[in-house]
Amino acid sequence: MPVIHNPILRGFNPDPSILRVGDDYYIATSTFEFHPAVRLHHSRDLVHWTTIGHALDAGFDLRGIPDSGGVWAPSLSYADGRFWLAYSVVRTMDGDDKDIDNYLVTAPSIHGPWSAPVHLGSRGFDFSFFHDPDGTHWIVGVQWDQRPEHPSFSGLVVEQYLADGQRTTGDAIRVYREEGLVEGPNLYRVGEWYHLLIAAGGTGWNHGITIARSRNLLGPYERDAREAVLTTRDDPGHPLQKAGHGELVQAPDGQWWLVHLASRPTLHLGERYSTLGRETCLQRVVFDDDGWLRLADGGHHASVDVVIGGEGEDAASGPRGWTDDFSAGALDRTRWSTLRAALPASTADLDARPGWLRLRGGHSAASVFDQSMILTRVEEHRASFDVLLDAEPRTPREAAGPIAWYDRSGWIQLQLTHDDENGRHLRVVRRDGSTTTRSGPIAAPDGPLRLRLSLDGPGLRFAWARADSEEWMPVPGVHPAWTLSDDHGPRLRFTGLFFGVRADDLDGRGWTADIGRVAVRFDPDVDG
Repeated sequence: MPVIHNPILRGFNPDPSILRVGDDYYIATSTFEFHPAVRLHHSRDLVHWTTIGHALDAGFDLRGIPDSGGVWAPSLSYADGRFWLAYSVVRTMDGDDKDIDNYLVTAPSIHGPWSAPVHLGSRGFDFSFFHDPDGTHWIVGVQWDQRPEHPSFSGLVVEQYLADGQRTTGDAIRVYREEGLVEGPNLYRVGEWYHLLIAAGGTGWNHGITIARSRNLLGPYERDAREAVLTTRDDPGHPLQKAGHGELVQAPDGQWWLVHLASRPTLHLGERYSTLGRETCLQRVVFDDDGWLRLADGGHHASVDVVIGGEGEDAASGPRGWTDDFSAGALDRTRWSTLRAALPASTADLDARPGWLRLRGGHSAASVFDQSMILTRVEEHRASFDVLLDAEPRTPREAAGPIAWYDRSGWIQLQLTHDDENGRHLRVVRRDGSTTTRSGPIAAPDGPLRLRLSLDGPGLRFAWARADSEEWMPVPGVHPAWTLSDDHGPRLRFTGLFFGVRADDLDGRGWTADIGRVAVRFDPDVDG
């Protein structure tokens, strides 16, 4: 029997929204400040998943938004012969204040074209659509309260959406509230009951999923007597931590499935760090004799392996990887992401030198506007990233090289640069919070170089080699990859670890670096 190996979407793929249309399953995941936005995945059997693209790509621009802002918690649904996608854009998240815009786009196919966005207001976030069997459409979401003396999460609200007028009624009704944090709501009609699936406890170690129900859409809703349908908050050694924020889907055979996020932490000095970010998992669920949602295998802990039944093959579980020689006419957007906006052809040039990507240097790593960097998600705690780099920096303000990236306040890079004292050289540069540190210089020979980044649990190493040599020269030191996680430092952080390559031209004189073959490898057999 085929087995689902969780996570089904590995690496940074949080806030999953699942949908079945016919025999096809789709999942949309959050992308925050990364571009393109709203990652889309497809499966026919719930076991094997493929990233098929993004809903928000051409022309979508998030420049200026903060780290861990941007596109939160997409909600994918299907009604009236069209795909519906609701999403929030978080533009400000300072203290008690959040400036949030909620939108709806629709499309005749999951591949688009997606419509112009309809603004759904700015009341809160985590909005999802519920299409009632009676033909009405509703949105349910979190209502935010900016007043410092009031709970920020002021409850879950429901509001009718008038499809003919492409607007909401403007009247939101609070249907649920409790003392703790509740978010990520989704409504379902099963029999005579409306079930309200809720993410509770915040998206950290205390995360979980609970449920409430009512015979009336607008309540009142009765909360499940159990603490949680799904959580691992009471088992800090469980391999799937932070389990929560989920959605339901029913298979053609009548079985119900729960998609949810979770994290696989790595350990540093006994502390847990979710460097890979929040990932997507899948569990089989049932409604018990009293009509309450339960995990099919009992209890409330997420399962790593779930037997699906029937015929078919398991998903591959050994080492895997991919290469990019930049011979295609465009970047593979299912693998490569950028920050906040697409890189124009003048910045990411695939034509100037066939078989190479020419990056025109951009702003510093602190910029929320025009960084010149391509990034790919890290999917396992043991991974490597090799890049062929041909660049001739002339000043300390010109630099290029591979990078382990979390956000503008958390990254570690092996830079090829130049200064008067050391000439052409390599050095490791690290940003942690507001502090930047640099290693000593390593003399670099002329010509193209191969540069390597290697992750082993909480540690990160670098190496270099001549382009025509197989002899790798290690760069001294093990660098703290564990700082590149949600769990390091006092800031709210919601994304995950990326590998990438960037070019900086802080004088803005048009300096470029050529990127040759990139090779990525992941080894899932090593425990983080």
